[in-house]
Amino acid sequence: IEVDKAKIDTVEKLPPPTTVKGIRSFLGHAGFYRQFIQDFSKIMKPLCNLLLKDVEFNFDSRCLEAFNVLKEKLTSAPVIVAPDWDLPFEIMCDASDYAVRAVLGQRRNKLLHVIYYASRTLNDTQRNYTTMEKELLAVIFSLDKFRSYLIGAQVVVYTDHSALKYSLSKKDAKPRLIRWVLLLQEFDLEIRDKKGSENVVADHLSRLVSEVKMSDDAAPIMEMFPDEQLYAIRSSEAPWYADFVNYLASTIIPADFSFHQKKKFFSLVKHYYWDDPYLWKHCPDQVIRRCVPEEEMEDILLHCHTLA
Repeated sequence: IEVDKAKIDTVEKLPPPTTVKGIRSFLGHAGFYRQFIQDFSKIMKPLCNLLLKDVEFNFDSRCLEAFNVLKEKLTSAPVIVAPDWDLPFEIMCDASDYAVRAVLGQRRNKLLHVIYYASRTLNDTQRNYTTMEKELLAVIFSLDKFRSYLIGAQVVVYTDHSALKYSLSKKDAKPRLIRWVLLLQEFDLEIRDKKGSENVVADHLSRLVSEVKMSDDAAPIMEMFPDEQLYAIRSSEAPWYADFVNYLASTIIPADFSFHQKKKFFSLVKHYYWDDPYLWKHCPDQVIRRCVPEEEMEDILLHCHTLA
C-alpha cells in the first residue's frame, strides 16, 4: 500500500524557497507535523540557519538536501494516511490573492493526519473577489474536491477569516454568496475560525503561487457542484387516460365536465382498474390489457411489425 500520487502532487512539486519569507512559510508547514518526523530539528537546522539575523541568504546543497528530505517526509506515512470512515473529517483551507489551497485530514489520538493536499489558481474574475468571497470560495473548492470523502460524513472546516461564519447567516448577502451557502447545506458541516498563524499548512500552500508558476491546463475552480443544475426538463401532456386514473386513485372528477360528460365518464370508468403504476382495462373480448400513453404507441406498433 502506498500513497496516491495525486493526493500529494501539490507538495511534491514545491520548488526550493528563494526568500527568507519562503523558508519561514515552509518550516511552518513542516513544523505542523514535526511529531511524525524523526530527527525533525536536526533535518531542518540548515534551513533555520538562513533565518538568523544578519546572515546572507545562501540556499546551498545542504539546504536543498534538507528541503527535499522534509518534502519526502511530508508526503509519506504516517503523515499521509488512508481515511477512516468512522471518524470525522477536518479541512484546513485558505485563500491568497492568486490561489486557494486545502488540506483534508483526520485526527487520530489527538494528532492530525493528512489524507489529501489540493490547490488551484484563481481566474481573473475570481481574483477581483473580496477577501471574504475568496475565503468562502476556498471552502466551496474544498468540498467539491473532497466530495467523495465527505458525503454522509461529519466535516469540520477551519478557516482564518472570522467574518465568514457571520456571512453564512447574513440575509442581505450577494446572490453569489447565497448560492454558495445553499451548496453547503448538502454537508454535515461545522465551520470554525482558526488564526492564520495556526492554520499554517493551508496558509503556506495558498501563498506558493507567487513563487510557483502553475500549469495552464489546470482545471478552473468550479463554483457550482455537479448536481446543482437541471440540464434539461422534459415535459409532456397528460396521457389520454389521466382522468380515469385520477378518479380511481383519489375519486377526483374534472371540474369542467358537463352532466352528459359525467354520465359518459362513469359508464366507461367501470371497465378500468388502477394497479399503481399501471392502468388496466377489461376489454369486450374479456381480455385485460394495459393502457399506454400516446408517446409509447408508435414504438409498440413498430416493435410488433418488425418482429412479425
